Amino acid sequence: MLVLVENHLSPRTAAFFDLDKTVIAKSSTLAFSRPFYQGGLINRRAVLRTAYAQFVYLLGGADHDQMEGMRKYLSDMCRGWNVQQVREIVAETLHDLIDPIIFDEAASLIEEHHLAGRDVVIVSASGAEVVEPIGEMLGADHVIATRMAVEDGCYTGRIEHYVYGPAKARAITELAAAEGYDLKRCFAYSDSVTDIPMLESVGHPYTVNPDRGLRREAASREWPILTFSRPVRLHQRVPALTMPSGPVLALAAVGAAAATAGLVWYAARRRRPVLY
Repeated sequence: MLVLVENHLSPRTAAFFDLDKTVIAKSSTLAFSRPFYQGGLINRRAVLRTAYAQFVYLLGGADHDQMEGMRKYLSDMCRGWNVQQVREIVAETLHDLIDPIIFDEAASLIEEHHLAGRDVVIVSASGAEVVEPIGEMLGADHVIATRMAVEDGCYTGRIEHYVYGPAKARAITELAAAEGYDLKRCFAYSDSVTDIPMLESVGHPYTVNPDRGLRREAASREWPILTFSRPVRLHQRVPALTMPSGPVLALAAVGAAAATAGLVWYAARRRRPVLY
């Protein structure tokens, strides 16, 4: 497959990736329930409830009402948590929990976009304290994530900026204006029907393992449907021939995972986007 490098005299472009079930195989927030329990932030009942929520989410995704219920539950649960403790738990357990569930196909696409001269942006309704380290591990240039209100170093339980539904599209538009992206030439990837506004905001929308609602929309709009099915640790992937400059070099900070993260040109895939 031929990947054309961007002409840097033209407007800049980017690839926007939803995180959960698009780049990683699970919910990023719910994945940390066990270390949060071990750190004393939640009780055993909360662990069981988040495990059930994870099961339901993986089984069929989550519609608007379910996402709203999950948002309220998580914001109530984290009220009073120490922000620094949360960051430390995420940093200590990130590679054990998230590295094994990164889709190989998504990691390859991220690198292909970088090699084509595009920025990579992770856009997620999960909290910034979880999403930002994952974005750094993946070599993302920018992260757009939900932000909780903080007072005296602890979460208040109030959400300052909820990156969900139409808010994702607004955040993408704002970033595009700030960075000079031509959204008509940009790409977006998501699994959820709630991300239709995000997909509509770019010229090249792609659905990934779409839920039932998004699959119907993809069929009616003739949006490509991608199937990602191979979670793999970054260090188990084929080394890249070249590494892009800039923020993606932050991967070097994660040691062997970065040294071996690469582009899998010959892997068998169901429909791949044409990165032009």
